[in-house]
Amino acid sequence: MNIPVADTRGYRLSAIDALRGLVIVIMAIDHVRDFVMTGGVQDPISDPNVSPWLFATRWITHFCAPVFVFLAGTSAGLMAARKTSQALGGFLLKRGLWLIAIEWLVISNAWTFSPFGVVQFGGMVLVALQVIWAIGASMVVLAGAQFLGRRACLAIGAAILLGHNLLDSVWPVSQMLDSGLPLWVALHSQMSAVFGPFMLLFAYPLLPWIGVMLAGFGTAGVFELAPSRRNISLLRAGLALIAAFVLLRAIDVYGDPNGWQQQANFGRTVMDFLNTTKYPPSLSYLLMTLGPAAIGCVYLDSLRGWVKDALVMFGRVPFAFYVAHLFLIHALSMAIGVAQGFPASQFMAPFFLYPKGYGLGLPGAYLVWILVLAMLYPFCSWVASVKARRRDWWLSYL
Repeated sequence: MNIPVADTRGYRLSAIDALRGLVIVIMAIDHVRDFVMTGGVQDPISDPNVSPWLFATRWITHFCAPVFVFLAGTSAGLMAARKTSQALGGFLLKRGLWLIAIEWLVISNAWTFSPFGVVQFGGMVLVALQVIWAIGASMVVLAGAQFLGRRACLAIGAAILLGHNLLDSVWPVSQMLDSGLPLWVALHSQMSAVFGPFMLLFAYPLLPWIGVMLAGFGTAGVFELAPSRRNISLLRAGLALIAAFVLLRAIDVYGDPNGWQQQANFGRTVMDFLNTTKYPPSLSYLLMTLGPAAIGCVYLDSLRGWVKDALVMFGRVPFAFYVAHLFLIHALSMAIGVAQGFPASQFMAPFFLYPKGYGLGLPGAYLVWILVLAMLYPFCSWVASVKARRRDWWLSYL
């Protein structure tokens, strides 16, 4: 296996890169499932009759967005040691706006393959504002908040994460296709808005993600500790977050609007217990995901061999991987549809509008996932090698 040359930048931590690489590899199975499985259901775990294997396939991908956003904040915090506040603020502002533009102009087209409008949406150009939007907009906020310092950002982030579920009973509740609501609703609820020829789908309510990024920035100092102290701190924090999740979820009076109940058997009860709210990410959801992620970072720090090398490589080029994998998966879904006898034009649309009768089962989705990773490996390896060797300013935006 051809692993790219080592990255000589001293501030790179292989544990962070490996964790980021792990979650983007996991993320890919979720998007493959969206595009190639029969039915095209975005969140199958809402079905009380979902199979345990499909539940696990979707549930494991819950770790992706929180880790993405948290580590984006952590990486910004580590940059603070080598950049002035003014320089860091300028970089975060420009990178945040760049990510929002890419979400709008490029990634939305990867989801639809229909840049000039989708007939089913009245000919409007569909713009799905998802995790890249959440990272970009949170970076814009962090560009100003970082002037307050790490401790203040941690305090503000923690206050948002601990308190935003207080809004559950008073904030307007909407679905993603609800429109005509004021834009501030998108801070804590999914909604849509018409903006000229565009239909904006705010899939990721922003407020909690701002809290996650601020918390990541505020805890960056942990990653500046000596490895042994860092790993002890991460292990303790991870165990504490998991314990807090179990306790909070068991009490079930705060932290998630979707309560749980005893089901017909133990397995179904466990699935209901773990079925926390992602849109917006509840306190229980974030405790459930960030706790194990902290422990995973400790394990990945001690891991050696080609698996870690591959994860580190993917983790150093998350933006390139993200953009490329969506176009590739959509193209593969079109090829599968044509092979199944459907016209290619029926796949110039979001996956939830794919024709009835199309799709593969879960084993087929996993085979396509492996194919996607194999096809993306050479491209990501090349991008990682370029970023390791060169210092061009524009490479920091990839």
